[in-house]
Amino acid sequence: MDETFQIQIKGQVQGVGFRPFVYNLANDFKLFGNVYNNTEGVVINLTGHKEAIYQFYNQLIAHPPPVSKINYHTLLKTDYKKYDDFSIQPSSKESKINLKLTPDFALCNACKDEIELVINRRYSYPFTTCVNCGPRWAITKSFPFERTNTSIAGVHMCNSCLDEYTNPSNRRFHSQTNSCPDCGFHLSFTNSKNELISNNNKFIFKSIAQKLEAGAIVAIKNTAGYLLCCDARNASAITELRKRKKRPQKPFAVLYPSIENLKSELKISEKEEHFLNSTERPILIVSTKNYQRSIALNEVAPKLNQLGVMVPYSALLHLLFTHISFPIVATSGNIHGSPIISSEFDAVSKLSTVADYFLHHNMNILHPQDDSVIKISSVNENEILFRRSRGYAPNYFSSNAISKKNVLATGAHLKSTIAFVPNDYIYLSQYLGNLDNFEVTERYLKTTYDFISIFEEQPEIILTDSHPQYESNKTAHEMSQNFKVPLFEIQHHKAHMMSVIGEHSLADSKYKILGVIWDGTGYGEDYQIWGSEFFIYQNHQIMRISHLNYFNWIAGNKMALEPRLSLFSLMTESMESLVKEKFTSEEWGIYSTLKSSNSLKTSSMGRLFDAVASLLNLVDYNTYEGEAAIVLENQITSYELNNCSNYHPIIIDNKIDGQQILENCFYDFINNVPISDIVANFLYTLSLLVFEVANQHQIKNIALSGGVFQNTTLVDMLCTLATNQYNLYFNHQLSPNDENIAIGQLMYYYHCIKH
Repeated sequence: MDETFQIQIKGQVQGVGFRPFVYNLANDFKLFGNVYNNTEGVVINLTGHKEAIYQFYNQLIAHPPPVSKINYHTLLKTDYKKYDDFSIQPSSKESKINLKLTPDFALCNACKDEIELVINRRYSYPFTTCVNCGPRWAITKSFPFERTNTSIAGVHMCNSCLDEYTNPSNRRFHSQTNSCPDCGFHLSFTNSKNELISNNNKFIFKSIAQKLEAGAIVAIKNTAGYLLCCDARNASAITELRKRKKRPQKPFAVLYPSIENLKSELKISEKEEHFLNSTERPILIVSTKNYQRSIALNEVAPKLNQLGVMVPYSALLHLLFTHISFPIVATSGNIHGSPIISSEFDAVSKLSTVADYFLHHNMNILHPQDDSVIKISSVNENEILFRRSRGYAPNYFSSNAISKKNVLATGAHLKSTIAFVPNDYIYLSQYLGNLDNFEVTERYLKTTYDFISIFEEQPEIILTDSHPQYESNKTAHEMSQNFKVPLFEIQHHKAHMMSVIGEHSLADSKYKILGVIWDGTGYGEDYQIWGSEFFIYQNHQIMRISHLNYFNWIAGNKMALEPRLSLFSLMTESMESLVKEKFTSEEWGIYSTLKSSNSLKTSSMGRLFDAVASLLNLVDYNTYEGEAAIVLENQITSYELNNCSNYHPIIIDNKIDGQQILENCFYDFINNVPISDIVANFLYTLSLLVFEVANQHQIKNIALSGGVFQNTTLVDMLCTLATNQYNLYFNHQLSPNDENIAIGQLMYYYHCIKH
């Protein structure tokens, strides 16, 4: 006897081909009913034999569509209803959105094959997509994810595309981004004066290849924003791009024609290859050890032994490489410090002095995104997110919300993100940038109000960093007044710690957790600049127990820009002659006066890294954030933990002496110990400090966060030294840098504030 059941699915289940997948699976099991999207996810009504429905359900949950993610599902018997067939119904929006949003997906292999096949109607069509690939968040206006709720709503499918859209056996059955050369989007290739050169796809890609090979810089509008590109083999072209983009030292990413081409030049691990082939398709930072091929390495990644690499993730980029056999620089389309550009008007007005040529198209990108960046540590293969953006935003999967109120977390100032909880889920924006930049602040505000608009919910609680000068703090105060809702200020490093505790579901742990939070700067509860904090988390409370001994914070924000100032602040008398060479006599006098009269102190681990880098004559002036720390790590060619020296043998009364660590580095330096060994000793010393503090407080569970833990050598050392005696918890779904502050603020509010 037939029965009727209803299945509800929640998670990343819209814009991923879920309904057509269900349609075909239901027909395979000879079941009748329907499937539709609603504001919670996907609803399936089924009538048939109970055993067949159970088999259908088990099959669906065990093997869902490839780019979907199910995090909740139910099967409930309902009143019997007779259906004549199985159908896909229009989306229902009887309530507000309560589902995961859909990130952008990299080009799938089936679509890749089509654009390469001369007899296929999508041959050379750069906007080819299907239910398994293509832009999603980039074009989202609202949800459920239907074409009418995207920026491409006005692009109507031709009869051929409609046939695919309505054909259950077609890969584009109910594909909301479906288009083709007859009805879709168009390219235009122009010079820097915005004069049209061509709008013929086949000619355009061939022409771009020729221009790049001739040394030109081309701004290419991709599916998430513009990329500035040049030949990665051409040192003079790269140097010119640096000059025009005002990016003197920061490494560029390199886009390879294919994974095979990349592997012919660089050695990558199986795990690294997995990420390069994933639907997220991030930039991957890999070692260039023993690299002997054609890239102008010194110009692409100055002073570094690593390279950010990626492979084509859109049909447009793949088609470009049907005419190019060499790797190209592909960096965000902006002036250094500004947000990535996505509109033709902005590109022409702001990048005409940077790019020689432009590739535009008429797809409207609503949410521009930089490429995500990941590095895999070499020893223990820890994956560390450096930037969480395209392919990952705007979802957060580690935990669902536990508040009945709508909460907005405004994040930090550097590497800003916002997090919003308007329903059962947490949504985390793409990386937005440094709020010192006015245009980044504008993008930050737009993203915040886009979230409010998409979910049709206003915040009822606002969270922010406690630093009164952060733009995010000022914005939060304004929004609190405008919406007339409570505001909570949360200490920066406590938010970092809670980001790890939330990510690993440790908030209700019955054991003490040691928090090790190391970064460049954060406003402390004693009004000093924190940055090397040791906390104990227990019973939903955080207590600060140790940190680097305070040293002078000199010249405000200038200290973070000039590692020589950190060295000046931390130097001992024995170092004075070496340090003095880095300053003019006038500067020495000014900074000496500032140092003697200064009341602002810091415990910043980031500044200790800067001091060591300056001491070793590696970097005296940072041209990009974290340069000194990155160059410092890159000095290590290899190390043996058993041969490393400890520069800080003992902690007394919870006091950690950064000056002692620096002095021991200095003694080794003047005694001609190789710089690689000194840096390894420095990181080894920091690793030992973590376990010494843990032992003094008899703690076995350690949560580590902050930008310092982007140092993969340090992370590897910690993991190796921990053996099975300690449980180490790092950020994995989040970056350890300030991108995680917004999530940390949420976790602190949920677990540490009584409400």
